[in-house]
Amino acid sequence: MNRHALAPLAALVALVSTPAMAALSVGAPAPQIVTQGAIAGKTFTFDLQKALKKGPVVLYFFPKAFTQGCTLETKAFADASDKFAAAKATIVGMSADDLPTLQKFSTEACRSKFGVATAGSAVVSAYNVSLLPAGIGGMTNRTSYVISRDGKIAMVHSEMDWRQHVAKTLAAVEALKGK
Repeated sequence: MNRHALAPLAALVALVSTPAMAALSVGAPAPQIVTQGAIAGKTFTFDLQKALKKGPVVLYFFPKAFTQGCTLETKAFADASDKFAAAKATIVGMSADDLPTLQKFSTEACRSKFGVATAGSAVVSAYNVSLLPAGIGGMTNRTSYVISRDGKIAMVHSEMDWRQHVAKTLAAVEALKGK
């Protein structure tokens, strides 16, 4: 491959290796979501407004099911799912993957402990989580939001490295206890 052919690939790698920038700031209202998802391989409808009636919601956007970082992040959320449940928080992984892929991912990576849901272009745009400009490639970046029961963003962590997403979202959820 010549060096001119590698230039677009190098630009993509540089973009993906840098921290993502989330547009929604703490205190902003969370855009409403109603979408299809899967838990334990079975489909369900995820409605953010209904989920918030039970407690805070952790929405973590991930680029692609069954890729190394996304699988490791999801397994880390599954490992911590009892701690999130103790804090009355709902975890929902969000990606642009199709529903059949997410059905399989919900059993294998999520270990049937929480749901994953489809993030269509309207959701990706509303939460400003497109991996590439103008939604090229149809993948989301890696951004985690904690949404408080009042429907406001309580915490945002936007970083392509998956390793701090669980710890940061759990700390934010625990800080909301009693609020």
